[in-house]
Amino acid sequence: MNSSPSVHSATDAAAQAAVRRVADHAASVDGYRPFNEQAMLDVASGHREPFLITDGDVVGAAILGAGELDLVVVPDERRRGIASAALPALLERVPADEQLFAWAHGDHPGAAALAARFGFASVRTLLQLRVAPIPEPAPRADAGSAGIALFRPGIDDDEWVALNALVFAHHPEQGALTGADLAARQAEPWFDAGDLLVARDADGRMIGYNWLKIEEAEAGAPRVGEIYVIGVHPDAAGRGLGRTLMNAGLARLRERGCEAAALYVEADNEPAVRLYRSLGFTDFTVDVQYRRGPVSASR
Repeated sequence: MNSSPSVHSATDAAAQAAVRRVADHAASVDGYRPFNEQAMLDVASGHREPFLITDGDVVGAAILGAGELDLVVVPDERRRGIASAALPALLERVPADEQLFAWAHGDHPGAAALAARFGFASVRTLLQLRVAPIPEPAPRADAGSAGIALFRPGIDDDEWVALNALVFAHHPEQGALTGADLAARQAEPWFDAGDLLVARDADGRMIGYNWLKIEEAEAGAPRVGEIYVIGVHPDAAGRGLGRTLMNAGLARLRERGCEAAALYVEADNEPAVRLYRSLGFTDFTVDVQYRRGPVSASR
């Protein structure tokens, strides 16, 4: 590079639109989005701050705040050292006593080298699995007396939030979802209450759910439906309810015209990975989360 890129806060509407264009362009080339849904919701709510990286032209974008960093370089501008040059300016904005987490979507070797250079260590591996075409479920005995119903917005919200918090008590992101977070997702264009399936026991208690996310596909692209989040109450684990919910969700995706199904799962969640692979899901991408300790401890 002839000069170091500049990092600019992107808080006005025009700059945020430029951040979205960078993300959309990268997604069209890479096949996966550089900023996940939570990052974009955090920007919209003002919880995290977006940035543009420029070198005459816009060459990248980043989202920083709440102990997290996401960074993407425009595909045509990669392998020019832009991320290495921009990172110091971003890291200067992190409080000295704060841990910082960063996702590498796609687990590129270059991202691993960059992480090591700036003192980040890998702490989580997230698999994206896919299956196409969506399989017909094999006949199986039903999971006990559980019945599958549809989520009722405004009625089931609190019960769902409580169950989700219990199921994902040790998950740093999913388990922290609040009623406000649920409401924000219900306001998204893709939300359809018919795509949130819930399981109830004989007493009417919610004991599981399978939330689907179906977004409009680009022209000519296959329609991919996502198993957005699936959970089973610990008391109901081991009875086949997860498989029942998966089969119900896959059936719903077929009804909605989806040609493939996708989901994310922690690589070390062996029972879940085993279930999904038994349903025909295979590896699509691998994401790695890196963590950097307090700045004063990493120098």
